[in-house]
Amino acid sequence: MGAERNRLADADAGVDAWREWGPYLSERAWGTVREDYSEHGTAWDYFPHDHARSRAYRWNEDGLGGICDERQTFAFAFAFWNGQDNILKERIFGLAGPEGNHGEDAKEYWWYLDSTPTHSWMTWRYHYPQAHFPYSELAEVNRARGREEPEYELVDTGVFDEDRYFSINVDYAKASPTDYCILVTITNHGPEAAPLHVLPTLWFRNTWAWGLPGWSDVPQLHGYDAGTLVAKHRILGRLVLAGEGNPEALCCDNESNAERLWGLESRSKFPKDGIGEYLINGLPMVNPERIGTKGALHYELNLQPGETRQIRLRLALVASSADEWSPEAAKRDHAALDLGADFDAVVAARRAEADAYFADLTPPTASADEALVLRQAVAGLMWGKQFYHYDVVRWLSGDPAGQPLSEARKHGRNGHWWHMSSFDVISMPDPWEYPWYAAWDLAFQCVAIARVDPSFAKEQLLLLLREWYMHPNGQIPAYEWAFDDVNPPVHGWAALKVFELDGARDYDFLARVLHKLLMNFTWWVNRKDTSGNNVFEGGFLGLDNVGPFDRGAVLPIAGVLEQSDGTAWMSMYALNLLEMTLVLATHDRAYVDLATKFFEHFAYIASAAFEQGLWDDEDGFFYDVIRQADGTQVPLKVRSVVGLLPLGANTILSSITLARLPEVAGRLRWFLTNKPEYADVVGARRIRDGQQLRLLTAVGTDHLLMILRRMLDEEEFLSPYGLRTLSRKHLKEPYTVELGGTEFTVGYEPAESATGLFGGNSNWRGPIWFPVNYLIIEGLRRFGRFFGDDLQVEYPTGSGVKRTLTDIADDLSRRQVALFLRGEDGKRPLSGDVELFQNDPRWRDLLPFPEYFHGDTGAGLGATHQTGWTALVLDYILTLHGR
Repeated sequence: MGAERNRLADADAGVDAWREWGPYLSERAWGTVREDYSEHGTAWDYFPHDHARSRAYRWNEDGLGGICDERQTFAFAFAFWNGQDNILKERIFGLAGPEGNHGEDAKEYWWYLDSTPTHSWMTWRYHYPQAHFPYSELAEVNRARGREEPEYELVDTGVFDEDRYFSINVDYAKASPTDYCILVTITNHGPEAAPLHVLPTLWFRNTWAWGLPGWSDVPQLHGYDAGTLVAKHRILGRLVLAGEGNPEALCCDNESNAERLWGLESRSKFPKDGIGEYLINGLPMVNPERIGTKGALHYELNLQPGETRQIRLRLALVASSADEWSPEAAKRDHAALDLGADFDAVVAARRAEADAYFADLTPPTASADEALVLRQAVAGLMWGKQFYHYDVVRWLSGDPAGQPLSEARKHGRNGHWWHMSSFDVISMPDPWEYPWYAAWDLAFQCVAIARVDPSFAKEQLLLLLREWYMHPNGQIPAYEWAFDDVNPPVHGWAALKVFELDGARDYDFLARVLHKLLMNFTWWVNRKDTSGNNVFEGGFLGLDNVGPFDRGAVLPIAGVLEQSDGTAWMSMYALNLLEMTLVLATHDRAYVDLATKFFEHFAYIASAAFEQGLWDDEDGFFYDVIRQADGTQVPLKVRSVVGLLPLGANTILSSITLARLPEVAGRLRWFLTNKPEYADVVGARRIRDGQQLRLLTAVGTDHLLMILRRMLDEEEFLSPYGLRTLSRKHLKEPYTVELGGTEFTVGYEPAESATGLFGGNSNWRGPIWFPVNYLIIEGLRRFGRFFGDDLQVEYPTGSGVKRTLTDIADDLSRRQVALFLRGEDGKRPLSGDVELFQNDPRWRDLLPFPEYFHGDTGAGLGATHQTGWTALVLDYILTLHGR
């Protein structure tokens, strides 16, 4: 099976806890809801970047290229100082939402280059300028820019001119589940010698300040000579960080510097920022006895031009007991953690095993560039796993170490989610910009994760359905900024995909998911179909500013917004649950009744989209509609992805399946005989490969052709890199509607949002987004399996060339992959027009996985490090090569 697959199997079987330690340390904990105790929910202002170095976090920690255990008892990460900055570089800098001209944005360059599923081998890379880091300049210039201007990035400041930066690579290799060999490789790329201070840092998360029973014991960390930090914890045991050479051990406490922050007396004379204050400002803020709850090994380097230096470190749990505590024990521990031949052997073995694992994963027909994209996509997904702690009741009651809360604050954000108690490792959309889970992001991430670690993917999907996440009313939490927001119901779709990718044999998983999704489906039917007409609302549904107004806010006129995408999502959801019940019914006939129930529910929802006026026959497209109190309708004729999503709501029933389940076949016949008006959505049939296929679809053949004519038009949705979220026709013909005496306009915006609607930090008015592209391509593949060569359409529209829907799905997939690949000109579209990223050999193969992409050029936009759902590119690559 290979060494990494064996480790994965052992972890799944509970033989060895290979996932116990991993890259679960966030890139950002400041500015998050969890750390916000402000009265009005102003998280960015309450806990800004300027506080992060001095203020102890409550719920989770952050750091550069770091790791921790599954409970984040301890954390390990890196700090650097170039001799110029006035603070240590301990975390990624970026702008808060109100500071950026296009919302929050990280202003640094770092990459996740490698990780196996068990984190037995990982690589993180960072480029650190040698000049003073331009914190103020980045903030001031972006604050002065309007939305019509691009964001001002670190590369624009000139700090990388003449290659005056350090590249820092950190390799992690596990000798055992709780023993990491850590190799730091640093290169001075500049033309002159330059100093660099490197501080591998170990600390405990501060839980002792909470005042909770069983959490009050203060762990201890002690620094010793010869590059040793020894940490003891009553539950964890004894942890040792050993470093080669003779670095100075510096210790302080993971406590807030209350004097700097608030002018109050601190709990410790040696607070959290003590190491930085000692090193940079010469203040006596490290404990001379070298004891604390946070410590670092201080390496002071001076690198000549082009010089590369390496530092070997080893972090290991050496004893389950923390009793022994002496210089002699520290020396023995350091000696036991070999930093010589054994260290090198572990690093070489894990690197070779990772190479073998990815060689096996990568199709032999894939290009070297595709292999590089695939491997870094997996790395980003694995590094995106973060420890997440958030007990809503405890959070609503305030911080025991902070100021008392106002009564209004106690009933503010997430007040309805009193049951929520999170203490898990979760796949995040992005470790800096979105260091918290988002329900529909997670579903897509799990599909990509299932390609390498299906057990983890299944566990993640089940997690949000557990009783301490899902609301008692059946709603799935959206994300920590507002659990009440409504994300598209894609959990069922993702569970089916993961089930199939895992070999379609884990029926227990499918049943567990189905039982919980029944509650969620019922919540949708009861809460988001206010008229009871099988047409759904839902609000903004994750598509931010796709409409002329904020779909999650109060409407500009009295009425109900009936949504084409909400109805399409529910059509798809009903089909997902139908497919689940059909699979389970072949093993347990108790599921037969559920199968017929979801078959009929789908028929009612899919037909209602036409009956209730979401379909515009003249335009051949689906639109959102405002239904006013008197029953009149106001269609919102924005030609957007809202009208394309019904293409994802289809499935195929085979005669083989129906023969196994005669009750379902009988109910289908009865339904079509007695309710022929639903034949358009459940009646199409084909004979293929010796069996009869029946197509269940929210879009009949005639409607399909009309939608495809627009979708595959290069002047509308079809771009060189996939499907735009808004028709390009709105560039010259913006859509405007007057509602309640106010005009609302939607125009084609291929890049960043030109409006602050719904936060303004993402844009669905033209850019290319992976999740909706993926769902539509999947829908086309199912249509292609049903119609085969019998249905061919012009592709692109107006070209005169006709192709099958399967061929079109393949080509759309290639267009998405092409965003990452070097073209004939040697450039990657996602890297835009930045010469450094396109042409410099030290940068051009370091890939971000952006949140979305420019609708015309393919340049990466939004959260530029969001591997998240953009990692679906690895699924495209594997599918295109027959995997």
